[in-house]
Amino acid sequence: MGIFIDEKNKIFTLHTNNSTYQMKADQYGFLLHLYYGRRTQGCMDYLLHFADRGFSGNPYDVGADRTYSMDVLPQELPSLGTGDYRSPAVIIKNADGSYSGDFRFRDARVIEGKYALPGFPAVYADKNEAQTLEIDLEDPVTHVQVTLLYGVLPKLDIITRSARIHNGGTERVWLEKAQAACIDWTGGEYDVMYFYGRHAMERHVQRTPVTHGAQVIGSRRGTSSHQYNPMMIIADREATEDAGSCYAMSFVYSGSFKAEVEKDQFNQTRALIGLSDEQFSYPVEADGDFYIPETILTYSRCGLSRLSQNLHACIRTHICRGKYRDCIRPVLLNSWEASYFDFNAQSLCALAKKAAEVGIEMLVMDDGWFGRRDDDNSGLGDWRVNEKKLGMSLGSLIEKINGMGLKFGIWFEPEAVNEDSDLYRMHPDWALSIPGRNPVRARNQLILDLSRPEVVDDVFEQVCLVLDQGNIEYVKWDLNRSLSDCYSRSTKDQGKVQYDYVRGVYDLLERLVQKYPDILFEGCSGGGGRFDAGMLYYTPQIWCSDNTDAVDRVHIQYGTSFGYPASTVGSHVSAVPNHQTGRTTPFAARGITAMAGTFGYELDPNKLSDEEKQQMRDQIADYKKYAPLIQNGLYYRLTDPSVREVGAWEFIDEDAAEVLVSAMMLNMHGNMTVNYVRLKGLEEGAMYRDTKSQKVYAAEALMESGILLPIELGEYQAYQMHFVKEQ
Repeated sequence: MGIFIDEKNKIFTLHTNNSTYQMKADQYGFLLHLYYGRRTQGCMDYLLHFADRGFSGNPYDVGADRTYSMDVLPQELPSLGTGDYRSPAVIIKNADGSYSGDFRFRDARVIEGKYALPGFPAVYADKNEAQTLEIDLEDPVTHVQVTLLYGVLPKLDIITRSARIHNGGTERVWLEKAQAACIDWTGGEYDVMYFYGRHAMERHVQRTPVTHGAQVIGSRRGTSSHQYNPMMIIADREATEDAGSCYAMSFVYSGSFKAEVEKDQFNQTRALIGLSDEQFSYPVEADGDFYIPETILTYSRCGLSRLSQNLHACIRTHICRGKYRDCIRPVLLNSWEASYFDFNAQSLCALAKKAAEVGIEMLVMDDGWFGRRDDDNSGLGDWRVNEKKLGMSLGSLIEKINGMGLKFGIWFEPEAVNEDSDLYRMHPDWALSIPGRNPVRARNQLILDLSRPEVVDDVFEQVCLVLDQGNIEYVKWDLNRSLSDCYSRSTKDQGKVQYDYVRGVYDLLERLVQKYPDILFEGCSGGGGRFDAGMLYYTPQIWCSDNTDAVDRVHIQYGTSFGYPASTVGSHVSAVPNHQTGRTTPFAARGITAMAGTFGYELDPNKLSDEEKQQMRDQIADYKKYAPLIQNGLYYRLTDPSVREVGAWEFIDEDAAEVLVSAMMLNMHGNMTVNYVRLKGLEEGAMYRDTKSQKVYAAEALMESGILLPIELGEYQAYQMHFVKEQ
């Protein structure tokens, strides 16, 4: 299908429809990286360069050949201890205290279908959609073995990378660095694109030239974080949205990570992504295994738009799972910004009644329904319904909401605990904390030690007792602080705690999604603090940001779109002045921006005017009409909102028969300039009709000159244009 092995020359070639990845086990057993780029044929080992390099050592095996050095050669698994002084993918501390791993080729095989990783999320595929290449490497001294795993999904132009590390020796070793993927380029001038931010301002784009030295991003927070997203793009300097070669690396993991790009002394470039090596030292016992979480790789020679579309298709159909993977999500109203902690069953029913009148399909009860929880200082960990506050049982409330024709959803934050809670008073040792030290608080809460199976079991049982009380069809899964004090009383090896914590989170989520397959789970961590492919394996959508301001959301959703499909982006219309920024934007602008995601509302409809309520009805009708296109269509970024006065984006179906263009004016000036938005992906030679104005346009004109945006007074005017191809 897509994997070819030249047994004689030990050449391993991975083909997708539009790309080729090739490597070679040479005469010394080193697995060298040869090529990754546009699809091609033949052997690319001619790209290897051998020369006597000063201060670049030579493996003992090569004898007097000073031209052979791991410090120069491109590799699949660069490791510390072979004379390569660039950043390694693997660092192993051996039982004798030495740091060395000399991994040589032993065997390779092709398996039909895509490999899975026990206990971890990973791309999945049917046997007719994917193949797996397994390559075995071994250190001949310690007998530590590494099996490199390559999954190939040819139609999607996706290659995945992971590894299983097996201790085949007789003594424990420690894994002190573990990167899931490494790409070495022997030449070229590249830019690196990172996605940085902070709480309420996530995933802004930074594009900088790859320069000499290491450029490093990552998270030390125990989650993938608001500050840096666990994906990066390496692009030719000339690459644009529509042309040029570029590569993406997206780490399928929700904890601390590290991504590096390094230009070396000979202008070669190395990119790695994987686990953070800070607070990481994982013991691997004799005959024990360790799995490095997976990285998704994709290549495009047609620019950044195609690169993003490759990732979108992979995540939407081969990471996201369950009933809601392909379903249009219900339009929901979340109670948080409508009432915060101040609610009861009566006020929720009043929200639901008005929501039903305008066409909303689900009411979500957010924080404040459990334990002693009237603010954010107490109650976390006590997942028992506060019937006194509600004024009735949860089951009765759900029946009332369902009786109005609405689905019912609920909020949890199961990974955290308040010291003022029954759970903490009973089990203070279940919180991550360092003996003899006061813990670091955040939002006046601590983190439960989910590296311990008994803690995971207790949380699972508590959550199930709530979910079994009625017809709950949606769960918002939140985490409102970063990890700290990463010390577990269940182990002496504290360097394993963060990794095991994430594994505990995955175990908890997997058990829940299997037990409740009809519940839509939405991930959240103060909004987008854990927006990664790993969480999307369990929650097919994630609250994009706690910031619902429409103008900021244009920027946040722009950056998010580089790696993640719109179907995964939780996005809502909120009240104005906005609760995060104080900014006032038109109702239409808020609706159009929220339609670039799963769509819902974060406000109290009872406080809206009749005109705004009618706008809600119209927005919901529009969303329902366009939702299949938004969820499944190809996504194009039409402008960069940090550069242009307008933010614009497009959804188009794969047959180029239907197009939805959205735009918002971000800046307004006196004697305003004219703005045109150029469409993309249309069928050349076709004519397209604007379904609102009924005007017909030539595809070439729409793509070359664009469509004129009206000049209107007032800030943040927004527009939505729907085109269909004339038959």
